[in-house]
Amino acid sequence: MSDLTRVDSYSVSQPEPPLVVIGEIAVTSSWLVTPAGTVPLAGTEFFVTDFTRVEQKTPTWAIVLAIVGFFLVFVLSLLFLLARESRLTGYVQVTARNGHLQYQSNVPVTSAATAPDVFGRVQYARHVVSLAG
Repeated sequence: MSDLTRVDSYSVSQPEPPLVVIGEIAVTSSWLVTPAGTVPLAGTEFFVTDFTRVEQKTPTWAIVLAIVGFFLVFVLSLLFLLARESRLTGYVQVTARNGHLQYQSNVPVTSAATAPDVFGRVQYARHVVSLAG
Protein backbone atom coordinates (compact mmCIF):
# COMPACT_ATOMS: atom_id res chain seq x y z
CA MET A 1 0.00 0.00 0.00
CA SER A 2 1.20 3.48 -0.80
CA ASP A 3 2.07 6.15 1.75
CA LEU A 4 0.17 8.65 -0.34
CA THR A 5 -3.34 9.44 0.75
CA ARG A 6 -6.03 10.38 -1.68
CA VAL A 7 -6.97 14.04 -1.72
CA ASP A 8 -10.38 14.98 -3.00
CA SER A 9 -10.11 17.28 -5.97
CA TYR A 10 -12.01 20.49 -5.63
CA SER A 11 -13.04 22.78 -8.40
CA VAL A 12 -10.25 25.34 -8.31
CA SER A 13 -10.32 28.11 -10.83
CA GLN A 14 -7.20 28.77 -12.85
CA PRO A 15 -4.95 31.48 -11.40
CA GLU A 16 -5.33 34.82 -13.12
CA PRO A 17 -2.39 36.08 -15.16
CA PRO A 18 -0.82 39.29 -13.89
CA LEU A 19 -1.84 42.39 -15.84
CA VAL A 20 1.03 44.47 -14.48
CA VAL A 21 4.08 43.69 -12.33
CA ILE A 22 5.83 46.43 -10.34
CA GLY A 23 8.90 45.07 -8.56
CA GLU A 24 7.55 42.22 -6.42
CA ILE A 25 3.95 43.49 -6.66
CA ALA A 26 1.64 41.82 -9.19
CA VAL A 27 -1.83 43.03 -10.10
CA THR A 28 -4.38 40.73 -11.71
CA SER A 29 -7.92 41.68 -12.71
CA SER A 30 -9.21 40.95 -9.19
CA TRP A 31 -6.22 40.32 -6.88
CA LEU A 32 -3.21 42.13 -5.47
CA VAL A 33 -0.37 39.63 -5.11
CA THR A 34 2.72 40.42 -2.99
CA PRO A 35 5.25 38.30 -1.10
CA ALA A 36 3.43 39.39 2.09
CA GLY A 37 0.10 37.98 0.91
CA THR A 38 -2.75 38.15 -1.55
CA VAL A 39 -5.82 40.34 -1.10
CA PRO A 40 -8.76 41.36 -3.29
CA LEU A 41 -7.92 44.26 -5.59
CA ALA A 42 -10.94 46.43 -4.77
CA GLY A 43 -9.95 49.29 -2.47
CA THR A 44 -6.21 48.99 -3.08
CA GLU A 45 -4.18 52.20 -2.97
CA PHE A 46 -0.83 52.73 -4.65
CA PHE A 47 1.76 55.31 -3.62
CA VAL A 48 4.91 56.14 -5.61
CA THR A 49 7.98 58.05 -4.44
CA ASP A 50 10.92 58.83 -6.68
CA PHE A 51 14.27 58.56 -4.87
CA THR A 52 16.48 58.98 -7.93
CA ARG A 53 19.35 61.43 -8.19
CA VAL A 54 22.00 62.43 -10.71
CA GLU A 55 25.61 62.16 -9.57
CA GLN A 56 28.34 64.00 -11.45
CA LYS A 57 32.02 63.18 -11.23
CA THR A 58 35.22 63.65 -13.14
CA PRO A 59 35.80 60.50 -15.22
CA THR A 60 38.95 58.44 -14.76
CA TRP A 61 40.15 59.04 -18.32
CA ALA A 62 40.13 62.82 -17.71
CA ILE A 63 42.23 62.48 -14.56
CA VAL A 64 44.76 60.25 -16.35
CA LEU A 65 45.03 62.66 -19.31
CA ALA A 66 45.45 65.62 -16.96
CA ILE A 67 48.34 63.89 -15.15
CA VAL A 68 50.02 62.75 -18.36
CA GLY A 69 49.44 66.13 -20.02
CA PHE A 70 50.85 67.96 -17.00
CA PHE A 71 54.37 67.18 -18.19
CA LEU A 72 53.65 68.12 -21.82
CA VAL A 73 51.27 71.08 -21.88
CA PHE A 74 50.38 72.27 -18.38
CA VAL A 75 47.54 74.74 -19.11
CA LEU A 76 45.73 72.56 -21.64
CA SER A 77 45.95 69.47 -19.48
CA LEU A 78 43.94 71.21 -16.75
CA LEU A 79 41.04 71.51 -19.19
CA PHE A 80 40.57 67.74 -18.97
CA LEU A 81 39.54 68.20 -15.33
CA LEU A 82 36.49 70.16 -16.51
CA ALA A 83 35.02 67.03 -18.09
CA ARG A 84 32.02 65.69 -16.16
CA GLU A 85 30.25 62.37 -16.26
CA SER A 86 26.61 62.12 -15.11
CA ARG A 87 25.15 58.93 -13.68
CA LEU A 88 21.58 58.27 -12.56
CA THR A 89 21.27 56.30 -9.31
CA GLY A 90 18.63 55.51 -6.71
CA TYR A 91 15.30 53.75 -6.73
CA VAL A 92 11.56 54.28 -7.10
CA GLN A 93 9.56 53.19 -4.06
CA VAL A 94 6.10 51.71 -4.70
CA THR A 95 3.73 51.06 -1.80
CA ALA A 96 0.54 49.03 -2.19
CA ARG A 97 -2.01 49.13 0.61
CA ASN A 98 -5.31 47.34 1.07
CA GLY A 99 -6.83 46.85 4.50
CA HIS A 100 -4.32 45.13 6.76
CA LEU A 101 -1.84 44.44 3.95
CA GLN A 102 0.81 47.03 3.17
CA TYR A 103 3.77 46.14 1.00
CA GLN A 104 6.65 48.30 -0.16
CA SER A 105 8.80 47.54 -3.19
CA ASN A 106 11.97 49.40 -4.17
CA VAL A 107 12.62 49.31 -7.91
CA PRO A 108 16.27 50.16 -8.71
CA VAL A 109 16.84 52.76 -11.39
CA THR A 110 19.11 51.55 -14.18
CA SER A 111 18.42 54.21 -16.82
CA ALA A 112 16.54 57.45 -17.34
CA ALA A 113 13.56 55.47 -18.65
CA THR A 114 13.07 53.39 -15.48
CA ALA A 115 11.26 55.98 -13.33
CA PRO A 116 8.70 56.98 -16.00
CA ASP A 117 8.12 53.27 -16.70
CA VAL A 118 7.36 52.56 -13.02
CA PHE A 119 5.06 55.60 -12.82
CA GLY A 120 3.20 54.38 -15.91
CA ARG A 121 2.83 50.89 -14.46
CA VAL A 122 1.41 52.30 -11.23
CA GLN A 123 -1.01 54.49 -13.19
CA TYR A 124 -2.20 51.40 -15.08
CA ALA A 125 -2.54 49.47 -11.78
CA ARG A 126 -4.69 52.31 -10.40
CA HIS A 127 -6.86 52.06 -13.51
CA VAL A 128 -7.29 48.30 -13.00
CA VAL A 129 -8.25 48.97 -9.35
CA SER A 130 -10.89 51.47 -10.47
CA LEU A 131 -12.38 48.83 -12.78
CA ALA A 132 -12.35 46.19 -10.02
CA GLY A 133 -14.45 48.03 -7.57
